[in-house]
Amino acid sequence: MMLLAILLLAWSQTSLARGLPDFTGLVEENADAVVNISTTSAASAGNTRFHGLPFDERQLDQLPEFFQEFFRGPQSPFGGAPGSSQPRRSMGSGFIVSADGYVLTNNHVVEGADEIIVRLNDRRELPATLVGTDPRSDMAVLKLENGDDLPVVKTGRSKDLKVGEWVFAIGSPFGFDYTVTAGIVSALGRSLPSENYVPFIQTDVAINPGNSGGPLFNLDGEVIGINSQIYTRSGGFMGVSFAIPIDDAMSVFRQIRDKGSVSRGWLGVLIQEVNRDLAESFGLKRPRGALIAEVMDGSPAQAGGLQSGDIVLEYDGEDIHLSSDLPPMVGRTPVGESARLTVLRSGKEITLDVEIGQLPDERGAQQAAPSSGSSSTAPLGLTVEPLAPDLADSIGVSGGVVVTGVGRGPAYNAGIRPRDVITEINRKAVSSVEDFRKVVRTLPEGRAVSVRVVRQGRAIYLVMKP
Repeated sequence: MMLLAILLLAWSQTSLARGLPDFTGLVEENADAVVNISTTSAASAGNTRFHGLPFDERQLDQLPEFFQEFFRGPQSPFGGAPGSSQPRRSMGSGFIVSADGYVLTNNHVVEGADEIIVRLNDRRELPATLVGTDPRSDMAVLKLENGDDLPVVKTGRSKDLKVGEWVFAIGSPFGFDYTVTAGIVSALGRSLPSENYVPFIQTDVAINPGNSGGPLFNLDGEVIGINSQIYTRSGGFMGVSFAIPIDDAMSVFRQIRDKGSVSRGWLGVLIQEVNRDLAESFGLKRPRGALIAEVMDGSPAQAGGLQSGDIVLEYDGEDIHLSSDLPPMVGRTPVGESARLTVLRSGKEITLDVEIGQLPDERGAQQAAPSSGSSSTAPLGLTVEPLAPDLADSIGVSGGVVVTGVGRGPAYNAGIRPRDVITEINRKAVSSVEDFRKVVRTLPEGRAVSVRVVRQGRAIYLVMKP
């Protein structure tokens, strides 16, 4: 009986070991194409940005003393303390994608660098020139000088990734060259506040300062992402890291290599998430899609017939589950091409073909201010006033009412606040105080209704239950 138990235990341990991936061969095949990137840039008084590090001075203070000395010390590869007269130095990772010497890394690794040195696994050190950067996706393209017989990574397809599959990274965390860490894909299509045009791959692969710009591999030895960011409260790895999908990265690379710049598709709408209450008020059985809160003047969306209050359910045949799904899809669409959108409008699904424009660099938002004029108190707990023409022009609306006071009641619970401009209630336009009164009188009791407000130049939908 004892012998049987020992045999069963040995068998189970052997089966478990067989079920785990062996990374040794994959590392040997791919390590040569992974590079260490060090940069030098002129000192800048009062500088608090550590290039190649995904945290700031405050987060650096939270690191153990040994690492603080490592990053701040005069011999540190990342330079001395902020404000030092010594040149700033940074360190990160990257990988070679073509035999003629093109290297991909993060923009924050090389940002502001005067000199870039790339060190290969065979100890060669080659100077590199910066071909171009795309700060929006945090990517940079380098070109090695005087390189020959360069190893190259294989690139895969990030769209084939599945949550739960094994991945591994090679990089230089804290300056420790060619460190290998492994884990699984935790989630796909993550939208981060810093950039909603990149559908990040979330993993639990240990990524630390110095890993930035390094490759994320699958078990076929293919690069499927570029390690870019971490979520941390300590300045170090806390189990959540993010990588740029290689499909998006290679598109950026080709544009920088061929044209020197990056262009992205642009629809020209402000969107928000569809929660349960909004779904109910718009007649959806479950929350899904991207709710258009505002259509910008002169935008492709306006030319294509999109309206505020539309909910985009599909984009070129792909379902929109979350509002964050839409921006990357639009961004990947070539400028000038048409995309077919399925939208929900007034409870019915319609199809629109919209020609995608080019994403502008910046679009400013204007501040709304209360207007003057007579006020009207509504049973929702609101005090509103007519919208002055100059204010309407400044925020880009044709009509509405300005909220001047909010008491306890349905409006307050919905999140409506003073200085908001109400342009629509329950899918009915509000152009004046009289319109506002008429719409309020017809509101159903106990059922969620949508309220469109313009706040600080941006339109959003709120849900109110009279």
